Amino acid sequence: MGYHSGKSVNLILGALLCAALCAISAISNAGNVILIIGDGMDDHQVTIARNYLVGSRGKLTLDQLPLRSTAQVLSVDDKNPDRPIYVADSANSATSMASGVATSVGRIGTSAGDDRDLVNIIELARKKGIKTGIVTTASITDATPSAFYAHVSLRDCENPEMMVEVETYFGTIIDCSQDLKSNAGLGSISEQLVDSGVDVALGGGAKHFIPLGEGSDQTVLQLAEKTGYQVVTTALELATKGSGKLLGLFSPSTMPVMWRGEGGRAAEKPVPSLLNSLHWTLGSVTYPEPMDCEDNPEYIGMPSLALMSETALSRLTADDDTFFLMIESASIDKQSHQRKACGSIGELQQLDETLGVALAFAESHPGTLILVTADHGQAAQLVAERTLFSDIPMPVYSPGHVARINTLEGEVMAVNYATNDFIIEEHTGVNVPLLSNAVGQGLVPAMVTQPEIFNIIKSHLLKQKQSDPINRI
Repeated sequence: MGYHSGKSVNLILGALLCAALCAISAISNAGNVILIIGDGMDDHQVTIARNYLVGSRGKLTLDQLPLRSTAQVLSVDDKNPDRPIYVADSANSATSMASGVATSVGRIGTSAGDDRDLVNIIELARKKGIKTGIVTTASITDATPSAFYAHVSLRDCENPEMMVEVETYFGTIIDCSQDLKSNAGLGSISEQLVDSGVDVALGGGAKHFIPLGEGSDQTVLQLAEKTGYQVVTTALELATKGSGKLLGLFSPSTMPVMWRGEGGRAAEKPVPSLLNSLHWTLGSVTYPEPMDCEDNPEYIGMPSLALMSETALSRLTADDDTFFLMIESASIDKQSHQRKACGSIGELQQLDETLGVALAFAESHPGTLILVTADHGQAAQLVAERTLFSDIPMPVYSPGHVARINTLEGEVMAVNYATNDFIIEEHTGVNVPLLSNAVGQGLVPAMVTQPEIFNIIKSHLLKQKQSDPINRI
């Protein structure tokens, strides 16, 4: 519980890569930016993970960053962009950070209302000859990573077979006909990744590179190799030294998480007695049994987020280049949708370990700005294991799903999910953390709106070239 086995390959490979990174001479790459996004990582998620990983009196690496700010997530109505929507999704919130413009739910790099392509930070960087990288535990074509390199009206249009009137889930029909290359669009998200020129892209999503490219007799993966990408699919291949563009696809879709609830358990609903079901003041309520977190067998053989990030940093600095790197720990959010607290905790530990990698890199590369934030809040809520109303002679209990988790401190931690009674939980509209290393001093104010994160990144990444017209876009 807390610290699990099955990491030896990642640790060995990570040590080798760390040694390679540390051997690089200390050069002041003043424009470097590492943006780390915990998908769905609000303060509840951080507190839950802290309690489990290091105890209530302990501190995560996250907790030791010197600059602490907060970001207001902005979202707008698609038909009326002047109308605010108070809860975002990953597509439009990531677009805010990547492009500096608040847009509507589901949009990737496009504006609400007029469906205009928004210039993103990777496009700005490429025009300046600055290297770029994307690392994620989700599909590399998922909402958060794709917002940094793609432009499409709907986040689900991830490959050429998902572009025109495709049924996804619960009868939902998606259509991105206007984004087809044959209609003067940029094509599906996987095709846009190939065309984006991103130097390093590592994550899941292999299934989105299997279809033929639009109007082509080659698969999207073959087109990627044709444009110069070295393709890797295992942790061992990832650790092989090399240079040039790199595409890593380690799972068909989202990468498996490191931990799970014992036996695969998720949060469960408290069960009222027959008497209580007759009247809420009567009878009793039985809570789910406490659970341990355990290794997820599906994670075996997966490269860790830290290992992928070390590889990306090694590739991006092979020629001492300036770079922008976005790193996403995606399943803090995805596991919360499924009410799986252990999966979210393990994913947040991966983010915390990866932050350690970034900080070690920044020590030998002064001027590297590290930002840590989230795209939106999520459903997980830390609630009282012992209700404040225990002395009242009637049962008081959560109406949601509850995961009761044994911690290293010998206590039980209650995590509640109650945004709805559907099979998938929803996001929340809370502010999200914005943390930085000391390089952010003077760049990161006490509070920002999410689109302002784009301005912070652009200011640092391009600060040596402010006179160039591209910085006024």
